[in-house]
Amino acid sequence: MVGRTDPVLITGCSSGIGRASALRLHDAGFTVYATARRTDALTDVAGRGLRTVALDVTDEQSMTQAVAAVEADAGPVGVLINNAGYGLYGPVEQVPMAEIRRQFETNFFGLVRLTQLVLPGMRQRGRGRILNVSSMGGRITLPGGAFYHASKYAVEALSDAQFGIDVVLIEPGPVKTPWNDVAAASLATADGGPTTADGPPAAAPGDPYQEYKAAVGASFGRTQAGLIGRFGSTSDDIAKVITQAVTARRPRARYLINPVAKSLVAMNRVLPARAYDSMLRRQYGLPR
Repeated sequence: MVGRTDPVLITGCSSGIGRASALRLHDAGFTVYATARRTDALTDVAGRGLRTVALDVTDEQSMTQAVAAVEADAGPVGVLINNAGYGLYGPVEQVPMAEIRRQFETNFFGLVRLTQLVLPGMRQRGRGRILNVSSMGGRITLPGGAFYHASKYAVEALSDAQFGIDVVLIEPGPVKTPWNDVAAASLATADGGPTTADGPPAAAPGDPYQEYKAAVGASFGRTQAGLIGRFGSTSDDIAKVITQAVTARRPRARYLINPVAKSLVAMNRVLPARAYDSMLRRQYGLPR
């Protein structure tokens, strides 16, 4: 079990779940190190008394220096919350490999490397806890998000593979955060031309995925309004669960959050694959 004196390192604190979790854990009495690629994005957080560190989860030197700075200041990291991430959306055929690699560098490989960097200190101290912010998207796959879901499935597999330390998966459903805007923007920039190895797709006179992308794009609006929006979570809702997982004597391995996530995961588990796919097609209004 971790204590209030064990430092907490959180990635992706410039907004959304990371920011809300950093503030809530600080209010609960923890020494919190809130991180983001640029510390100027953490000015308001620092004003609340939290410690801030620059950390880019796609940069080896940045990760190494951040962990070393925490250890020099407060000792081995007691709680690591891997929260940094974003959603890359678009048809499989149209997303450039460079963007796919960036998705995995941010959502998965950075998480892996930070875990490697904090584990020696946790092992020497004989305690520690790692929370990986995954998604219901690590248990189910929704239209348009092939590479986002693949990165989250990888997070789930990694988390299940570790032993000898508390590793907790946080699996939110729809959350009202800037994540939706970033994901929708990535879908909008997917072009209709053939992909190149690293650059953006070449322009095309007609986009064969136009109707598909319109249907997927409309789904982002539904997470903010209507019935799904009503059952969606706020950043602070997720931060409350993260705080519970940090402070629990024996945390659960998974925290699946909100009714939308629970219902979709349950349907995916009990319905035959074709029936589940058909349900999604109707729900999204996808062209055949």
